[in-house]
Amino acid sequence: MGYHRAGFDVTGIDIAPRPRYPFTFIQADAVDYVLAHGHEYAAIHGSWPCQHDAAITKGTNAHLRNTYADLYEPGRDAMLATGRPWVIETTAARPDVVLCGTQFGLPLLRHRKFEVHGWTPLAPPHVRHRGRVRGWRHGTYYEGDYVAAYGKGGGKATVPEMQAALGIDWTDIHEELTEAIPPAYTQFLGEQLLAQLATPAA
Repeated sequence: MGYHRAGFDVTGIDIAPRPRYPFTFIQADAVDYVLAHGHEYAAIHGSWPCQHDAAITKGTNAHLRNTYADLYEPGRDAMLATGRPWVIETTAARPDVVLCGTQFGLPLLRHRKFEVHGWTPLAPPHVRHRGRVRGWRHGTYYEGDYVAAYGKGGGKATVPEMQAALGIDWTDIHEELTEAIPPAYTQFLGEQLLAQLATPAA
């Protein structure tokens, strides 16, 4: 949605069906699709699965790590092969830009790393976090200005609260909301990317 708001025509690719996806959607293996068709697009964004490199699967749930797909390197290689500018968002990504909800006035602390190639983004200052995330911590319940848009129970945000905090109204699927990038992030990046694509050098 952020790239759409920035001015791009968006096509989404996922191996799983996403009936609530609001733009053109193709159900396919994303690595294979990028290799075959990536060159047909002006730019590519890859949010490769994050579970393999998430902190919890390197620590507490390390025994589950290899049950998750590790698509960062094959996805990155496929994107490089297209010759197009791209963005990768996943836990293993190089942090060329790190964005947080506080930078966009959103009531959530959702940090996302973006690795870029073929263009140069700028980032706003990372506003110092002020206040608490609402919910239970070690047996004590805290009120707070931020909501926990992940998990269930323990004071975590409800689906309507997550939708409002993220700026997403096209899905009410809990899993999709807990993994989503707020559109404000990709609109911010997309506006810069589109401007750079429009320059004579690009």
